Amino acid sequence: ALQHALMNKLVFALPAGRGPLVRGCFPACIMVPSAQALSKGGASRKRGRAFAARSAVGEAQQLQRRMAGKGGMGHRKCSSAAGGAQHPNIGTFSTDLQFVAKFQEPFVTFRVLDDFGDIVPGAAEPDVGRECAVRMFRMMLRLNVMDSILYEAQRQGRLSFYMTNYGEEATHMGSAAALEDEDVVFGQYREAGVLLWRGFTIQEACDQCVANEDSSDKGRMMPVHYGSARHNFHTISSPLATQLPQAAGAAYALKMQGKEACVVCFFGDGAASEGDFHGALNFAATLACPVVFFCRNNGYAISTPISEQYKGDGIAVRGVSYNIKTVRCDGNDVFAVHAVMREARRIAVQEGQPVLVEAMTYRGGHHSTSDDATRYRGSEEVSVWANTNNPIARMKMYLEKKGWLEEGAEEGFREEAKKEVLEALVAAEAKRKRGVEDMFTDVYDSPPKHLSAWPELSLRVGGRAVSAKPKAPRQPADPSNGVCLRGIETDFCG
Repeated sequence: ALQHALMNKLVFALPAGRGPLVRGCFPACIMVPSAQALSKGGASRKRGRAFAARSAVGEAQQLQRRMAGKGGMGHRKCSSAAGGAQHPNIGTFSTDLQFVAKFQEPFVTFRVLDDFGDIVPGAAEPDVGRECAVRMFRMMLRLNVMDSILYEAQRQGRLSFYMTNYGEEATHMGSAAALEDEDVVFGQYREAGVLLWRGFTIQEACDQCVANEDSSDKGRMMPVHYGSARHNFHTISSPLATQLPQAAGAAYALKMQGKEACVVCFFGDGAASEGDFHGALNFAATLACPVVFFCRNNGYAISTPISEQYKGDGIAVRGVSYNIKTVRCDGNDVFAVHAVMREARRIAVQEGQPVLVEAMTYRGGHHSTSDDATRYRGSEEVSVWANTNNPIARMKMYLEKKGWLEEGAEEGFREEAKKEVLEALVAAEAKRKRGVEDMFTDVYDSPPKHLSAWPELSLRVGGRAVSAKPKAPRQPADPSNGVCLRGIETDFCG
């Protein structure tokens, strides 16, 4: 999809006032005559012939006049005003039988930086100061280093599971920097950078992945299923796309409460194939919920490439079908993501409308530590993306050309992050693990009767495991030695 023309004009697509499809010349709302009308015979038939003889232009003009006083095309009611009934979604009639399979033009992709860190001709200078831009870069590196170390820790058997964010760092920092603290976030499982930007610490991330007593989820979730009420970040769920309708509902709650905030819901292109995606967009559109749906189109739904997942023009065209303002951007351009999210938030909060954002990016690593991406894509493909369209490299080149990045700054940021992650992981492993007595804590408001004996039973079942001393922690592999990743992911490792 990135082969489509890249444009630097930010455009939110919205259907025009008339229906997007050209329809056959048949009345959409069928009139069922009453017994009195049937008894009049010829007069009714004359009126029927007169109705059928109206021109397509006259029908469209009549519909526009009728709908003008009812909120326009958004007021979807089958009208029965003088002159006959007509479905509100009909804009014009046609005598040409046509089946429409796609939009005439592909969605444009908003861009600010090119692959070499230069501002695209015609694009406005990013409305981001030096301090914020350097912080974006530093946080991208921090996330990259954390991924490298925790990925290797899983390979050593110290974590049960892990998912990296290689290649998608710009979607995290660009979007997170455009939000306010009161905005509510629903993540999927590849948005750790959004949480880190909001103040979630590396120690908290390691505690969650190790599942110790300080884990925010009390050790009951899979690793990388972060959550923090303190940072307005809902706990991630494993089932795909469940966060989408939840986000629409949470946004409706913000609307009812009159809060000047929005909900941002992250998901991947694979989740857009789930039914929850369509239900969420329909609810958000019809209820005018202040929610931003942010799709990370990274090319793969685990092992399924987008060429086998959908035949349409990406995910963006689906938003237009729901009458939702929609935009597509270069997901590896941190400034394009930032500009898009800032405007999307404005639309959601000030206009009270949902927005769909599609960020075109690339998943640089395996889907997870349970996946082997070499079985369905080659290392050359990954290397091309890592060496020619790497979001971290593009940001670094921009900062250097602006004179905002001091010499050796990247190495310093990486060393700082490596030290922090290594110390946090060792500390997390040394903490006590929670036992089975906490299995149902916070699950029920009032525990059911069949769990009344659980506290005593849990002590017999898991008491020894709870009190056991943890094994001496092992030192993680040093990613700077080139062993932090294996095979296909090496090019994305700092």
